[in-house]
Amino acid sequence: MRLLLIHCDYMEYEVKKRTGVAEDIDDASRAGRMEEALTVFTAVEKGDEADIEEVARRALENIEDVAHKVNTSNIVLYPYAHLSSSLSSPEAAMHALRIMEEQLASRGYTVMRAPFGWYKAFRLSCKGHPLSELSKTIELERHAKSVSIAPAGRVDVPQALTAEERLVSSFYILTPEGELVEPERFDFADHQSLKKFLTYETEKKRAVDRIPPHVELMKRLELVDYEEGSDSGNLRYYPKGRLIKGLLEQFVLQQAAQYGAMEVETPIMYDMNHPTLRRYLDRFPARQYAIATDKKMLFLRFAACFGQFLMSHDMVLSHRHLPLKMFELTRYSFRLEKRGELVGLRRLRAFTMPDMHTLCRDMTQAMEEFYQQYHLCMRTLESIGLGLQDYEVAVRMTREFYEENREFVASLARAVQKPVLLELWSERPFYFVLKFEFNFIDALDKASALSTVQIDVENAERYDITYTDEDGSLRHPIILHCSPSGAIERCMYALLERAHLCQQDGRLPTLPTWLSPTQLRIIPVSEEHVDYALSLLDRLQGVRVDVDDREESVGKKVREAGVEWIPYVAVVGEKERKSGLLSITVRSLSERSRPHIEQMSPEELRNRIMRECEGLPTRPLSMSTRLSERPRFK
Repeated sequence: MRLLLIHCDYMEYEVKKRTGVAEDIDDASRAGRMEEALTVFTAVEKGDEADIEEVARRALENIEDVAHKVNTSNIVLYPYAHLSSSLSSPEAAMHALRIMEEQLASRGYTVMRAPFGWYKAFRLSCKGHPLSELSKTIELERHAKSVSIAPAGRVDVPQALTAEERLVSSFYILTPEGELVEPERFDFADHQSLKKFLTYETEKKRAVDRIPPHVELMKRLELVDYEEGSDSGNLRYYPKGRLIKGLLEQFVLQQAAQYGAMEVETPIMYDMNHPTLRRYLDRFPARQYAIATDKKMLFLRFAACFGQFLMSHDMVLSHRHLPLKMFELTRYSFRLEKRGELVGLRRLRAFTMPDMHTLCRDMTQAMEEFYQQYHLCMRTLESIGLGLQDYEVAVRMTREFYEENREFVASLARAVQKPVLLELWSERPFYFVLKFEFNFIDALDKASALSTVQIDVENAERYDITYTDEDGSLRHPIILHCSPSGAIERCMYALLERAHLCQQDGRLPTLPTWLSPTQLRIIPVSEEHVDYALSLLDRLQGVRVDVDDREESVGKKVREAGVEWIPYVAVVGEKERKSGLLSITVRSLSERSRPHIEQMSPEELRNRIMRECEGLPTRPLSMSTRLSERPRFK
């Protein structure tokens, strides 16, 4: 990065004409003037893209040093491409400028930033003392590229993220009786998971310092693996993993439809310079991927929000239509999460987010819907296999909202009949005034949000979404954001981590029967019983059943079925062929070294498995029925 720093009596500019990479600006930004200022002409260079944050940090050190020496707190940031012949991409330059602008402002400086990508006229009066004209060159060390490479097309950090980092909030424990208790006065003896969650929230240590157990499990079970040919946080799904993921997707779609949501589909990329979207990017706490085309800078969506909002803007709505629900299963949403936080299925850069938005007439209706969706999320997770005992509840809001709605907030703790974590903000940092999350606490004591609902009080006006009220006037609705399950991948992570925790407690790890890639495995005792095993398939229709016809010992086959967490295992030989009954090992009732075995007919077994999966989606086996015909995944 090249800097030219001039201490001046005044600096003023006026916008003349936009270029092809110009940022959108409002009328107030078309001209500016600042007195007694340090003007910083800035050129971001190609080499800076290896680590924009580090370059910006060093530039800030130099700017603050000079500002201190010339005794000024007024800073003008002026993008000036003429300082270098090796310029960075426009998005990288904007990213650096916004970091510098936000950091200087947060440190007490008065900052004026001239618009990027515009031809401008400017005038300044240089003071003429020894420190009034200085030039600086900021360079990364030679090894920087091998240490921290910024993905191509990285977009600037949203204001919401920097606001979140600066956010000061207060944490309390809210009991089912409605009592608000300061954490240091609460007895956590019977609530160790809640204590871990509180620690995670207050210490804000998000990075993972060792590999969590579910990563080994997702690989060993041949579900999911890393993909070196892609960006970090983008995974490959093997047939079994794709089956589980597809069933979860199908189930959440089914839940949303039963709740009355209209399924829609929206694009996965949007114009970064669209004025409404630009403002929303700054209000959403996530980093984005960017794509440069010949005419536009686009970003990959991080949720279905803006697609559904743009659609809602074009609807003709009456108060009779409300509450109105829209749903999309976004495969995929993209967020440029920090590398140190990426691990397994817990936190990804590409993920599947079930995203439902509800347009509500007013805050009263929004709170009624919020409470109903709170219960919808509980039912959804329960069916997936995660009960109230498996997650902790966080309710977050402005202090003003809490004071005005104490009884409503207390009802959320009563509904789960256990204490919840309450976070109160002194001011509203985001577009919502209230949200809840169901948070799973894993083996590393890290918390991960699953289901969530937010009450959005900004975006209806931002996107000019209106409905006609009873008196004929146009009004902006209140919007609920709801993900009934949270990211599909994170549900898989939670199920695997929970299975590991069960194993640590001496129990057998399992997946719910409806999600198990193989629900029943038949093991012939010899080659001459393979045909009999295969003949049973017609009597077990609707069940995902496979046959281990490999040339291995029965003992090894039984052990491997256990390693794969198969819910039901049948060993068939001459006795079974003659009697017509199967000896079934039921995993959910078994203990280590103590298998639970029951005798039943194929029809009885089929009916039992079907009852366990009643009302839940089903899919056929994802690989060959015969294990001898299946590939192995490294």
